[in-house]
Amino acid sequence: MRQVVLDTETTGLEPTQGHRIIEIGCVEVINRRRTTNYFHQYLNPERDVEDGAYDVHGLSKEFLAGKPLFKDVAADFIGFIRDSELIIHNAPFDVAFINAELEQLGPEWGRLEEYCKVVDSLKIARELHPGQKNSLDALCSRYSIDNSQRDVHGALLDAQLLLDVYLAMTGGQTSLSLEDELYPGQAGAFTTAELDRQHLNLIIIEPSAEEAAEHEKFLDALEKGSGARSIWRSLEGEH
Repeated sequence: MRQVVLDTETTGLEPTQGHRIIEIGCVEVINRRRTTNYFHQYLNPERDVEDGAYDVHGLSKEFLAGKPLFKDVAADFIGFIRDSELIIHNAPFDVAFINAELEQLGPEWGRLEEYCKVVDSLKIARELHPGQKNSLDALCSRYSIDNSQRDVHGALLDAQLLLDVYLAMTGGQTSLSLEDELYPGQAGAFTTAELDRQHLNLIIIEPSAEEAAEHEKFLDALEKGSGARSIWRSLEGEH
């Protein structure tokens, strides 16, 4: 399964008021493991950046002046996200901006939803943690994900953090590799080891009825959030 975690930064809050995308960050995930493939681009919005938006991401009109226009990178962007499951935190916001940019290119470009399936991780977080703060920073704190480098918002860094949050919300770590890689493209290291299953002397402790019920309740919430069968129930089906 190919997924892409996406985040954007913009000149303001409303595309209907002419605000534009100024940064796109995407990270690729295949079978719940991050790959080294990513898409990152700053964009020239050809307009001012609102003060409130600048305070959030620190991207000025002067910095963006020499960057490509959205139309210059649209084909590469669509090519990267096409046929994926696109994971976005507060998806309606980013989708509205992307569709506004596509609309300016012409009707032949269609809408984002025609290229991929969109999953709103904020909706998942609200279902798992009703009545609690579910911002990206709050979720990083809840799931013990290091976001100390997030002095300001940045599309690529936020996409990477959202990936870690999403995996934690929908099942946690799925690999036994030990990676020291935070940013795509940097050298990482991992180790694996074969387990000798023939000489294990394991003590099996059966759960109580109450513990089993709580476990099933947890799996129900996990599968509802992820939209997929959990690995535990898949393994149970093999026995």
